[in-house]
Amino acid sequence: MKFADLKINEKKIFGLHLLYSIIEGILFGVVALNEFVFIKSLKGSQMQLAILFQASVIVFVFTVVIHELLKRYKKKTILRMTALITRLPMLLIIVFPRELLPAKDMVFYHYFFLVIFLCYYLAMPIVYPIINSILKNNYSHSHFGKLYSYAAMTNKIVMMITTFVFGWMLDADPFLFVYIYPVIGVLGIFSLFLLSFAVKVDYLQTCEKILSMRESLRKSFRDMKAIIKFNKPYRDFELGFMLYGFSFMLTVAIITLFLVEKLGLNYTSLAFYKNSYNLIAILLLPFFGSLIDRIDPRKFAAFTFFTLLMYLFFMGLTEYYPYYFDIGAYRFYYLVVISFAWNGLFAATMSLLWNIGSAYFCKDDDAGAYQSVHLSMVGIRAMIAPLFGIWLYQYIGFSGVFALGVLLLILSITVMFWSLRRDRLFI
Repeated sequence: MKFADLKINEKKIFGLHLLYSIIEGILFGVVALNEFVFIKSLKGSQMQLAILFQASVIVFVFTVVIHELLKRYKKKTILRMTALITRLPMLLIIVFPRELLPAKDMVFYHYFFLVIFLCYYLAMPIVYPIINSILKNNYSHSHFGKLYSYAAMTNKIVMMITTFVFGWMLDADPFLFVYIYPVIGVLGIFSLFLLSFAVKVDYLQTCEKILSMRESLRKSFRDMKAIIKFNKPYRDFELGFMLYGFSFMLTVAIITLFLVEKLGLNYTSLAFYKNSYNLIAILLLPFFGSLIDRIDPRKFAAFTFFTLLMYLFFMGLTEYYPYYFDIGAYRFYYLVVISFAWNGLFAATMSLLWNIGSAYFCKDDDAGAYQSVHLSMVGIRAMIAPLFGIWLYQYIGFSGVFALGVLLLILSITVMFWSLRRDRLFI
């Protein structure tokens, strides 16, 4: 694919998408160390750490309601209001203390931090379906995966640089986040205002009849039920994704605790591991962006789930073979390095599968509805898995949780191959 081969509108939307991805890369680079800031700088508890992650995904429970609201208001207006409501609260972090206070005095700031980032994460179930719809309606099918992968690759480059700089800054002063978070809050507002210019057609401009909210919600749930009932390949895809999602959510907070409490890594080392897998993802995104356009998404999903399986497997082995060497401020655990190499493959494939995978099971006009089903499932498992993971860890330790995560991933891969043998995908 050559840039000159793109249509004028594709070039315009790609330019906006690329600039949006750059700015969001800065946000993601800072937020990538959120859990470590919470545990290392603010000394939050294990359960609060699980709640912090849970806040980032449980918001998707409201996706169906949000999908209906998107039909009632112009997407440009929604994006701009979302920018103000979800990103402005980050400016309040400027009032946080510049040093660690006695434990009882920090409790307020722990919950204040959680509330601020719950607001921040509320943007995701609103923004992601809109992005999916914008891209699906502006990119041709043959260019969809490639253009998305180029924007995602750029996003990860910026994220990687930002994570490295932020980690280095936090090692110099663990409370510098007090100044950094307000800055990225302002950038986040700008990025969503920018994205609003990519909206091509609003629902209100199509002259379609808008039902009452109650009727619309009933219709949405009926449509969701119909999608799951009659689109068997997509139903199997979501079943496999549900098993994968439980594995991921059970282990994500446990991995943070493992790296900080078990391995004792500093911010600089943590930033290195974060960047190492992002670098691998950056290099591989164009290839996987082209691949996802050419193969069944269920086969792509099976490989993606396998990469996470290997990530968890080698991370778990580190507890029994904790061998490492130091170079300056960096500490390299041999098996953790291998683990994060697999995580790089996972990041490259999952960034495509999670964001646009559902679009391959439907027609262009149904992309928003299918993504809403997909994101609602994310919210449902988020209600249980993160806190359950911490509870399990307290009883069966790191190895037990990692082993359960691997087992769930084996089941998810099995579902994908079973589905491939049973039903072909026709769109």
